[in-house]
Amino acid sequence: MTLWRPTGLHELRLVADSGWWAWPPRLTDQPIFYPVLNRPYAEEIARDWNAKRNDPPVGFVTEFDVRADVATRYDIQVVGAQNEHQELWVPAEELDAFNAAIIGPIRVVAHFAGKGFTGRIDPVTHLPDVWPGRAQGTRGDL
Repeated sequence: MTLWRPTGLHELRLVADSGWWAWPPRLTDQPIFYPVLNRPYAEEIARDWNAKRNDPPVGFVTEFDVRADVATRYDIQVVGAQNEHQELWVPAEELDAFNAAIIGPIRVVAHFAGKGFTGRIDPVTHLPDVWPGRAQGTRGDL
């Protein structure tokens, strides 16, 4: 089953640090991990939330495949428009098992740079040229 996840630069870096195979543990104030069921909804969040409210103001859309027998354990949550705003709510304590069910790497498929974003993002890979905390011009193990 293909899912999408809108994310900011910090979380994307943690995914990259995993080798593109896992989502990072949730913070204490984040009791759920919520991948979404369609790309337009992920793009809406990345564009209208991440790229406007994150520091730095940039949002990414990721796409990944997960075993259907694991994904279907979670009820679809509708958080807005019935046909578009659909998410899976994975409890934080189940994220390791969810990550283990990911098939293939997590892929970055789009990005949205907000007002004031000064970094550079490759238009083909959708990855930043420079990651915060890494030397200028390096992309780590991307």
